[in-house]
Amino acid sequence: MDVVSDAISAVRIGQPSSHRLRVGGKWCTRLAPYDGAGFHVVLAGGCWLLPDGGGEPVTLGAGDVVLLPHGAGHVLADSPGDTAVAVPFEEMRRPPRDPEGRGEVELLCGKYRLDSSRVHPLLAELPQVVHLPNRVGAHPELRSAVDLLARELDERRPGSCLALPSLLDLLLVYMVRAWMARAETGAWPTVLSDPVTTTALRALHTDPAAAWTNDRLAAEAGVSRATLARRFTALVGRPPMAYLTWWRLTLAATRLRATDAPLAAVARETGYGTPYALSHAFKREFGMTPGMYRSRLASAQADRA
Repeated sequence: MDVVSDAISAVRIGQPSSHRLRVGGKWCTRLAPYDGAGFHVVLAGGCWLLPDGGGEPVTLGAGDVVLLPHGAGHVLADSPGDTAVAVPFEEMRRPPRDPEGRGEVELLCGKYRLDSSRVHPLLAELPQVVHLPNRVGAHPELRSAVDLLARELDERRPGSCLALPSLLDLLLVYMVRAWMARAETGAWPTVLSDPVTTTALRALHTDPAAAWTNDRLAAEAGVSRATLARRFTALVGRPPMAYLTWWRLTLAATRLRATDAPLAAVARETGYGTPYALSHAFKREFGMTPGMYRSRLASAQADRA
């Protein structure tokens, strides 16, 4: 496994949702903050994105993609005017298509449901708004995913119910990749470009249940224990074994949330010799036992239903 895939998989809940929006003339709609990540793909025309809290307005053009990784509230509008008149997104209606296509804007707007309680630091350091403009030659995989999405939405061929969620998941990976490729700040683009730290992270993510020690991990990375500890801690922000403990417990929480596997199986998968050992570590980290954690999640899901 690679770190980006694991970082996304550990927090993703259920399938992404999306809505196609077609508007024209004067329009303004507000999207409230939410527990997850939002995205917009401009399929035609152009508009403005106005972040809550006085963030800089963002101009969006055809082919642009924008990711709001922390679910920040924002407004989409035809112009950066008075946001007080914004209509809640849920109340927006799809007006009839202008036969002459004047001023028409078409967007794909969607959400990824994420468990914000255990966000990987790679995702945590993403900015509130990630704008990926449509530039010739930039991010070809992302451009291809956008083209495939538009085609799938236009034609709605057999298998769309599977194809669309898969393409939306792919879009998220490509958006994160595109941000990392051009990021001028943030630790994790540097982390994943450092061969020693990347090798160590890949080893921990590939087999988190292994009996890792600092010496064994240093040998895997081909450096001394002191070199690994210095480079890993400086870049990742915590020592290798502390990161491993955090990641094991994050995986345990994911298994408890996403499966009905018995606690003994979860303990084996995450490197704890016994259910008791896992329970002790889990309670220290989460303030509750694995059983309580699973029960609370089940109650919360039942309330949402």
